[in-house]
Amino acid sequence: MADGADRIVGRTLSSISEIDANVWNALANPSPETYNPFVSHEFLSALEASKSVAPEAGWAPMHLVVEEAGEIIAAAPLYAKGHSQGEYVFDHHWADALHRAGGRYYPKLLSAAPFTPVPGPRLLAKTPAARATLAGLLREATAQTGMSSAHVNFVTEEDKTVLEAAGFLPRMGEQYHWFNRGYESFEDFLSELASRKRKQVRRERRDAAEGVLIKRLRGAEITERYWDAFWLFYQDTGARKWGHPYLTRTFFRLIAQSMSERILLIVAERNREPVAGALNFIGGDALYGRYWGCTEDVPFLHFELCYHQAVEFAIEHKLARVEAGAQGQHKIARGYEPVATWSAHWIENDSFRDAIARYLISERDETSMEIDALKEYTPFRKAPR
Repeated sequence: MADGADRIVGRTLSSISEIDANVWNALANPSPETYNPFVSHEFLSALEASKSVAPEAGWAPMHLVVEEAGEIIAAAPLYAKGHSQGEYVFDHHWADALHRAGGRYYPKLLSAAPFTPVPGPRLLAKTPAARATLAGLLREATAQTGMSSAHVNFVTEEDKTVLEAAGFLPRMGEQYHWFNRGYESFEDFLSELASRKRKQVRRERRDAAEGVLIKRLRGAEITERYWDAFWLFYQDTGARKWGHPYLTRTFFRLIAQSMSERILLIVAERNREPVAGALNFIGGDALYGRYWGCTEDVPFLHFELCYHQAVEFAIEHKLARVEAGAQGQHKIARGYEPVATWSAHWIENDSFRDAIARYLISERDETSMEIDALKEYTPFRKAPR
């Protein structure tokens, strides 16, 4: 893939290790304030080195890079997918529809942070022009590889705009995020809630802490003992949610080595033994809740470790928001607000693309109305009308 002057060239890499970490990270996270851990070289490398992401797992890396005069000016995490598992933007019914029409949906191209429903940059570029070139090359790669489609999940508004200009179809989803409106303390945040909701949160926190010790661990504080305990928690949750855990034990060992200062593990111990834990990643302006599990069912402990402790940490560290993962309307009562998320999709077949476009318009209207309706149920005190 090249332009007419052969100065701008696109190529794919079969492993993230083929690109220098500093070069990749300079594109992915040029600003400390907006650092996103899930597009970092360290995170993506740990996925591949641990075989959590691999061709035999249905994720074949083929990262797209753009070079100008031998210098890498843009890149995108990219995978050939043999299924739609671990994506959190559900297109199984698209695959079924194309199959019933006599077409072939898999393999497809996916640009995403694997197993991670977190909005963030996907078109990593030095300049707007390089970003636009990358979007065009992603379409071109779809045709050249003979794949049915290309999908870019959980994109930023900036990437969404560029992808739409390149012909990608926008798709709206929804999540629940907590926003820090300059709170000085958790009690300051609670003061913004309606009285009944404020009492509910206080009761949850009190009951959850009954008989357990809650700790926040970072860096070297997360010893192998805690990683072993968390692995058990993760396996139990993964088996119940997905049938089998996506991530291997080696993945957690690798991020403990390369990303320890970006990890917050919140654990609950009873008699000095961990019984539950929530693993978070610390971004430049956000805390990202990712994995949770337990070996003991304690009332409200899930809410405490995953939501209340995360909010308290964000307030103490002046972070702008907490993103607690996909789905879960129960988050609203704990101060998390419904927000729109976006993905972008290129479909090679013209008639199938037209059908998907019509469907997405209808889906977008429904999702937008749902978000507006859910906003009425946030626990914040309502202004008099």
